[in-house]
Amino acid sequence: MAPVVLTIGTELTFNKILLEATDDALSSLSESVKESVYYYLEKTFSIKKCEIPYRTDDFSDALEKIFGLGARPLEIMFIKHLHAKIEAACKSQELGCPLSKWIVPQDMTFREYVSFVRGKIEPKNENGNGGLDE
Repeated sequence: MAPVVLTIGTELTFNKILLEATDDALSSLSESVKESVYYYLEKTFSIKKCEIPYRTDDFSDALEKIFGLGARPLEIMFIKHLHAKIEAACKSQELGCPLSKWIVPQDMTFREYVSFVRGKIEPKNENGNGGLDE
């Protein structure tokens, strides 16, 4: 899984990358599990796959209802797959070398992580909202 470098004007948006990371994480469980989760999300919680980036709170709540305590390890898988898809290269003035990843607090939830990463990637428009949403 190659990292993706996001720049303004690129065809890949954060939302597409979030969906790819979600797909990858669920696929690692199995294709049938992935399809079952998407089916259950849509039929029981009215969350279509394409709506996940716009409804991360609802998505996270639905996972908790489906998997109970098992939702947290699944969300950690989503975070790892999302992180792997985004190349975070920043220069440290003190060290003078690129850092390969952001430092993320251990207790950060999936919702908080998505919000954090979205804020780092998406430029702010005049209203203060991210500008790369589709």
